[in-house]
Amino acid sequence: MMRALYTLIWLLGLPFALLRTRLRGRHEPGYLEDIGGRLGLGAQPPARPTLWLHAVSVGETRAAAPLLAALRAHHPDHRILITHMTATGRVTARQLYGDFAEFAWLPWDLPWAQRAFLRRWKPELGVVMETEIWPNLLQECRQAGVPVVLANARLSARSAVRYARLGGFVRTVLRDFSMLIAQTADDAARLSALGAKQVAVAGNLKFDIEPPSGQLDLGRRWREALGPRRVLLLASTREDEEVLLLDALLPVLSDDVLIALVPRHPQRFDDVAGLIRTRGITLRRRSTGELPDADTRIWLGDAMGEMFAWYALADLALIGGSWLPLGGQNLIEACAVGCPVIVGPHTFNFTHATADAITARAARRAAHPAEAASIATQLLADPPALAMMGAAGLAFAQAHRGATARTMALIEPLLPDAT
Repeated sequence: MMRALYTLIWLLGLPFALLRTRLRGRHEPGYLEDIGGRLGLGAQPPARPTLWLHAVSVGETRAAAPLLAALRAHHPDHRILITHMTATGRVTARQLYGDFAEFAWLPWDLPWAQRAFLRRWKPELGVVMETEIWPNLLQECRQAGVPVVLANARLSARSAVRYARLGGFVRTVLRDFSMLIAQTADDAARLSALGAKQVAVAGNLKFDIEPPSGQLDLGRRWREALGPRRVLLLASTREDEEVLLLDALLPVLSDDVLIALVPRHPQRFDDVAGLIRTRGITLRRRSTGELPDADTRIWLGDAMGEMFAWYALADLALIGGSWLPLGGQNLIEACAVGCPVIVGPHTFNFTHATADAITARAARRAAHPAEAASIATQLLADPPALAMMGAAGLAFAQAHRGATARTMALIEPLLPDAT
């Protein structure tokens, strides 16, 4: 009954999903590409053995990099198909993997659309990143004999409570996964408590991401061009966080500190630029190609795919998504290049990574933006303290590597040619 009700809701909501996609396409044209793919439609690709990975958006797409590299190395004759739900995720995937992968939308979760998708691509294995659970997709994969793995799986305590309200339905859905590979023992315990079987722990794939040398070089070139000026990075900020952080920082930061501000979502770049200008703050945009001059107060990172460069540039980073109850963004990338970080109170999407980084003295937590501003001011005036945090971050990131190898060891037996 629950599955039938779920499918009925999708059917009733389909016109609204199409309308929303059209509306979003006005600001992000990528949503208007291949709308038929949202229904599983499209031309039949050439027959090839296919490994399929689904990453809903940007964070999951980046996190998949080491796993995709391992899949290619182990199965060089297989096609790699990457699916998304968001246009930004698709753009990011093309930037990172466009030289070897093929791309499609994951269809909306209607049984006939998922069947059409599986008939079209005929994957031998599906890997779903982190938190995506689509009941009809999983049922159709099981009936078609396609094993599906939930990789780098995470489940916060609050999400587990919400899923538990669905009772037997969520238990049935989770058991359609052939394997659930959790980031931590706590994630695994929550999944098992909901009724999942075949649950394992492999660690966080994000620790295995190698910072691209080209981006590190870019960040260093920016650093040299700016000279001795200190840089405070507001990284992956979400809506309304910029106001909170700037209100706290500007009154206390020295005028010679350059604030680099990189919003999480590209559709907000113009809005954030407008917000800064209405406050009369001097602004330079990365998209213009011009470096900040001595009078520039804020450098807006309005180009995609350069996060590692910003971390390589910065003396200190405040991690977005953690200043409002949004769960936080990835601090591992900052640690991997030796950039000290400050996080806010809301990091439930990265509970263990954040706690471990704080324990390792690679990160500090602030209860609110005003405290973050105070801590940032103290640290920027104390280069030895920043250097110690940066070194601790590098050691922390290195110590947690290895999730890719453990994940591959669990995935390989599921492939048809496994011996």
